[in-house]
This record gives sequence, C-alpha cells and structure tokens, in this order.
Amino acid sequence: MITRRRVNLRLRVAIGVLAALVVLGGGWLWLRGSSLVAVRNVSITGVYGSDASQIRAALTLSARNMTTLEVRLDQLRTAVAPYPVVKDLRVSTQFPHGLRIRVIEQLPVAALTAGGRAVAVSGDGTLLRDVDTGSLPAIPVDLLPGGSQLTDRAALDAVALLSAAPGRLLSRIAQVSEVAPHGLVAQLRSGPDIYFGDTSDLDAKWIAATGVLAEPSAAGATYIDVTDPARSVAGASPQAVAAAGLATTGTSTTGGLTSPSTGAPSTASSGSQQTAGSTDTTQQSTPSPPSTGG
Repeated sequence: MITRRRVNLRLRVAIGVLAALVVLGGGWLWLRGSSLVAVRNVSITGVYGSDASQIRAALTLSARNMTTLEVRLDQLRTAVAPYPVVKDLRVSTQFPHGLRIRVIEQLPVAALTAGGRAVAVSGDGTLLRDVDTGSLPAIPVDLLPGGSQLTDRAALDAVALLSAAPGRLLSRIAQVSEVAPHGLVAQLRSGPDIYFGDTSDLDAKWIAATGVLAEPSAAGATYIDVTDPARSVAGASPQAVAAAGLATTGTSTTGGLTSPSTGAPSTASSGSQQTAGSTDTTQQSTPSPPSTGG
C-alpha cells in the first residue's frame, strides 16, 4: 500500500514538472516572438562608400522583422548579399528593443585596369565595382572580368602580392605586373621597381624590400631584387644608366642582372653586404717598359 502511494506521488511530481516545462517553453516561445522584445532601434556602423545608404536600409528593414531574443544572422547576411563590399556582420543586442550591427567591409587592394576602365578588387579576389579606384595600385589585365570574383591566375598572384604588402608601402605602389624574366614586379611611385619572382615567401620578400629601401646606399637605385629574400640587392638598370649619360666602360653583374659600373650608382644589398658571385671588370692601361740607356 505504501509502495503504491510512493509511486503515485512520484508520478504526480513528474507530471507536474512536465506540465511546468511545457508552460515555460510555450511562454518562452511566445515571448521571443513577442512585440515586447521587438527590434525597434537599429544601430549600424562600419559601412562607407556609395552603397552605404542602401546597405543600411537593407539591414534595418531585415532587423525590424526580428526580436532581441531571436536574431537571425543568416537573414541579415542575405539582405546584404547583393553588395560584395560587405565581407561579414557582427551583431549584438540591447534588451529589450536595441540591435547593433557592425559591418565588416572588404578592403580594396588594387584596381584591375583594361581599356581605360578600372574595377577595384579585394585581397580575396572579390570584385568591388562601386569602390573608387583612384589611389589604388593598378593591375593591368587584357579584359575586365565579369561576375563577382576574380579568376585569372596571373592577376590573383598580383593581388596576393599586394595583400601581403606593408600598409605604409601599399600607397607607394603604382602598378604590379608580370615582367620576364623578373616575374612579379611592383613599380613604386617615384621609386625603384621591386622584383619578386613568384608568390612564394611574400612576407619575407616584403621585409627584405623594406630593409633595402631603408639603406642609404640604395638611394638612386632603379630596381630592388628580392627574388631570393636572403640575397636581396639594389642597383641601376642598363637603360637607366644609359639615360643618365654615364660612362659604360666595364660591366658589373649582380644576381644575373647586368648594369654598367664605371660612373654608375653602386649596387647595395640588404644589410650592406656585397652580393656573392659579383664580378667587376674595368679596362686598365698597361704601363710601358722602362727605356734602356744607349
């Protein structure tokens, strides 16, 4: 008899707990979709450019169909999907009616140029068609790509090079192109060309280039070669020396690059070390033998 009473008591407790959970669950579901916590105040930061007002409007409209207890990030992302400049969103709530949205924008690193037209591109190859390209480094291409993503391998290599560039140098780069036999070449505004070769070890190559640029002995150089970042060199091309009207007696060869030596700017390497394998030949006069007395 006592055992049966205990079983009935436990059953009643279990039913009561289950009923309470159902009521609480239903109340929670009702509350999270209730106007009591509806989003009314939307704060949006981090968005700039020509599409800023449209992006804000799209996010605000989508957010006001939500509550602070039920924020649907996927719907917010869908609302700004037509705008490639938006990379991601960061969302936080301010109970009961506030929603903060921080827009993470794609940053342009270069302008693809063809036929007098240009389109900005981000570091991951996203095309940013409504972004101003005036101050961006140029990447010449045969034809501007369609769609929303860059697929040309050579152009993607140039984008990767610029993405790895130190911020203080990026604004000094006028153009990046592929030039035989030097591979990727970054042309500085009012400065030397930088030979990178391929896209391997880009961080090390940029560090080497920055080091050579800081060397006083590299002043006046027309190129910096960081194809091998451990043996970076700076020097003057034969064309630059000829244009300067300097003497061309003898030649100096450094790392496979040849430039006239007599009267030309000296070749400097990172750390002010002479590049191994360099040769320097100059014409020398042979003294005449002493005359013998008659």
